[in-house]
Amino acid sequence: MPAAALPTQAAPSMATAGPASARTSEPGLLPSPASSAAPLPAGQCYLAAARGADPRAITGAALAAIGGIGRFVRAGDDVIVKPNICVDYREPEYAATTNPQVVAALVELCLAAGARRVRVMDMPFAGAPQAAYARSGIAEAAEAAGGIMEIMNPAKYREADVPDGRDLRSVSIYQDLLSADVVVNVPIAKHHSLARLTLGGKNLLGVIERPGLIHANMGQRVADLVSLVRPTVTVIDENRSIPLENGGFSDYFADGNAVHLYRIDGGSTCGLSP
Repeated sequence: MPAAALPTQAAPSMATAGPASARTSEPGLLPSPASSAAPLPAGQCYLAAARGADPRAITGAALAAIGGIGRFVRAGDDVIVKPNICVDYREPEYAATTNPQVVAALVELCLAAGARRVRVMDMPFAGAPQAAYARSGIAEAAEAAGGIMEIMNPAKYREADVPDGRDLRSVSIYQDLLSADVVVNVPIAKHHSLARLTLGGKNLLGVIERPGLIHANMGQRVADLVSLVRPTVTVIDENRSIPLENGGFSDYFADGNAVHLYRIDGGSTCGLSP
């Protein structure tokens, strides 16, 4: 999946349709999430990027470009939105977690398409879920949009075979992710010390019980995990803007744990490709 430049003056949201995956009724196996995506019409794209200052608006625009939310969500669907809410010590301005307004837009769109419920969830690797949900701003935004913030219940994890796993053969996974009608994966594009760039695949570590196991062979194990968890649609959040002042800018939120990439919109490109 190509990734556009990261935080920019007018940042993009990207949307990509996932492959359909059939449910299984075999005893002892968890079902895979069924994509409700209709067959791709001739000339219809499966990947789109939208740019602008309003995170909600560009989220809707990116989805509209690949057929609209109605291509993925039908009346009565049980929808799970999986953002990145990885820590409880970063506000949205740090761009460590998914933009709350992107999550809120997705909740609203899914409900407008007829979803019977839209749950938002993640398991942070640092801090308590309740605190992370609140600090990220996602709880307030998602609930205001009509969504349900779900604390992932330890009793709901089950061991499941990884169908195409080359290294990861089985994993303990949150079973609701596999039984939901629609899974909307909403990562934030950001730097990662091991992966270098974290996008949709790595965001799925938040749905397994022992995500640290993936780091032993991250490239292969993330690919293995994606063969089990196949989101219906992935929306990549790149919505963080830094204003230009007198021809320059200061990133007050960068620290030793962050590497930010920039695209300069308007004026000098500072040697970067526009």
